[in-house]
Amino acid sequence: MLSTLSNLAAAFGLSTASGLNAYLPLLVVALTARYTNLITLNKPWDVLTSPWVIGVLVVLLLIEMTVDKIPAVDTLNDIIQTVGRPVAGAIVFAASSGTFGELNPVLAFIAGLILAGSVHAAKSTARPLVTATTGGTGNWLVSMAEDAVSLMTAVLSVLVPLLMMVVIVSVMIFVAWRWSARRRRKLLRET
Repeated sequence: MLSTLSNLAAAFGLSTASGLNAYLPLLVVALTARYTNLITLNKPWDVLTSPWVIGVLVVLLLIEMTVDKIPAVDTLNDIIQTVGRPVAGAIVFAASSGTFGELNPVLAFIAGLILAGSVHAAKSTARPLVTATTGGTGNWLVSMAEDAVSLMTAVLSVLVPLLMMVVIVSVMIFVAWRWSARRRRKLLRET
């Protein structure tokens, strides 16, 4: 039971990280599965451990990390990644949750789409505000912070998945609470 919960927690964390950077969590899973015993991927997800797939992920990661730091180009990248990040989240959720084989693959894919898609939506909504308020000079710093958070979330999701589940749920509750409080204040001002 603990193993099942741990795998599910890792899937949640990895999928969430995919909303910030599509290829970083996929690469973490691929390298971890290929070179350690921490993750064992079932078919068809074991294709992630192929040297060719790892090479393609490295190239895609380098491209995404570069273009995401350039004002205006980062917005175009976010538009393109509206498909890429949720799909990456779905793949990594299904691949990592499939290690215990009890979760329906369609349900796993949908959960990954929703998690990564939600994080991507928040990121792509906030990014134009960063560009507008800093004249584009803050984009590279915010992008580096997003990459660091994505990497840290992915690595910790593999190493201590239950902790990451607690952190992710706590952040979701905090964001919902802040949004609700802001909405209540706005309603009070209008009345």
